[in-house]
Amino acid sequence: MKENGNRISILDTTLRDGEQTAGVSFNADEKLAIAQLLLEELKVDRVEVASARVSRGESEAFRRICAWAAGAGCLDRVEALGFVDGGVSVDWIADAGGRVVNILAKGSLRHLEKQLKKTPDQHAEDIIRVIGHAGVRGLSVNLYLEDWSNGMADSPEYVFGLLDRLRFQPLCRVMLPDTLGVLNPWQVEEYIGRMRARYPQLAFDFHAHNDYGLAVANTLAAVRAGVDGVHTTVNGLGERSGNAPVAGVVAALRDQLGCELGVEEGSLTHVCKYVESISGIRIPGNEPVVGENVFTQSSGVHADGDNKADLYANPLLPQRFGRTRSYALGKMSGKANIVKNLDKLGIRLTPDQVRLVTQRVVELGDKKEALAAEDLPFIVADVLKTAHNATQDNIHIVNYSLQLARGMRPVAVVKVSIHGEEYEASSAGDGQYDAFMKALWIIYGKLGKKHPVLTDYQVSIPPGGKTDALVSAIISWKDGDYEFKTRGIDSDQTEAAIKATVKMLNIIENMDLNHLNP
Repeated sequence: MKENGNRISILDTTLRDGEQTAGVSFNADEKLAIAQLLLEELKVDRVEVASARVSRGESEAFRRICAWAAGAGCLDRVEALGFVDGGVSVDWIADAGGRVVNILAKGSLRHLEKQLKKTPDQHAEDIIRVIGHAGVRGLSVNLYLEDWSNGMADSPEYVFGLLDRLRFQPLCRVMLPDTLGVLNPWQVEEYIGRMRARYPQLAFDFHAHNDYGLAVANTLAAVRAGVDGVHTTVNGLGERSGNAPVAGVVAALRDQLGCELGVEEGSLTHVCKYVESISGIRIPGNEPVVGENVFTQSSGVHADGDNKADLYANPLLPQRFGRTRSYALGKMSGKANIVKNLDKLGIRLTPDQVRLVTQRVVELGDKKEALAAEDLPFIVADVLKTAHNATQDNIHIVNYSLQLARGMRPVAVVKVSIHGEEYEASSAGDGQYDAFMKALWIIYGKLGKKHPVLTDYQVSIPPGGKTDALVSAIISWKDGDYEFKTRGIDSDQTEAAIKATVKMLNIIENMDLNHLNP
């Protein structure tokens, strides 16, 4: 069993196994950017970035990654999957500038007999020839035992017989994949314990799949049983239910097993969000470590406990991952939730006013209204019927015109009122909302006013397919270090986005006024 503090190597295979996610395909520029983030910012130990002989695009991406890695002094940390194909894969990798091949062999007798229709001795000889050719081409060799988990369950004598033939070959690592995601933690510990006891001189990696939701648990079990390295993907990308997510694995290995890792956990959120945007696969809100809701408390009891003694905090402190704790608004909100959000916004209310605002928030939550902290000033204004400085509606859209014609770029004409003065501008854009925003920023530019950056745009439409259904547009903004969201609802998608934008304009404007007039 691994002792606390042992160094565990992490290989991230987002660019190889993760790219097998249905609907995900990275181009050469994206692959290079992700490889750079993984090695330089996140600082994983190794990356598996390609499968040999897949396509011309895969070859180009691998060449570019290898060229960059050679210049950056980390080429030995870049790996590619090869096959038992007489050395063709080895040549593909070597010719592209690679130095490490991960040979995919058969780890179960059933796969060998049904897919390759060869005997164990024939397969072992084929593997030895490929290893020898890799040595001639100057490549280091790791060995994948595909379907190893079923091999240990159904044909352990085959697994041991194959490794008995190969253990004295120049292998850097033997990789043990749960290819079909069928193992549980108890089986992982048993099977890897047997491998470790029989081959103490070999270095082992474990490669988990998440079909039963056990990828992180199985990875921890593998480390307890004695593996030297584990495999992950960003956001758990991968075939079927995916692979072990790097964020969850890093946090669990550090906090649960006390492992020493080279990963910079403060970069996890940035890297995971970047891959989310490139892959198009959204991170679930409840995804451990990097999900949007992970550091959000909804219960008023929890907020009260945090106020008094951080009673609901755990070792997964948001600051470790570049995050902050927040307190959601809804029907579960108590006074403590409201106070924490008001404090963050710089709004001071009397206890009676806080009680009234809390009641309104709970009422809205009961109606399934989605509330954000940025909605709170408007709720305060509505409840108290006051012109509190932080809730003034200083900016509104007087009118606008959106023109859309086939074969032509959309054009927007916008008239906006800012503190009673009206301003007008027009602009073309790549879409109606884009044209609207460009016209709006023209006005802001002429006035010398700053504006935030749009970082995310989500549109949700209730199921049912009705053309007049209400559309919810939730837009994320970044203004310096301040990040927030606004929401607009309308039967028209563009109008919903414009409503969310007007909320944003007033939030930024009122923040500036409060700064100038404390």
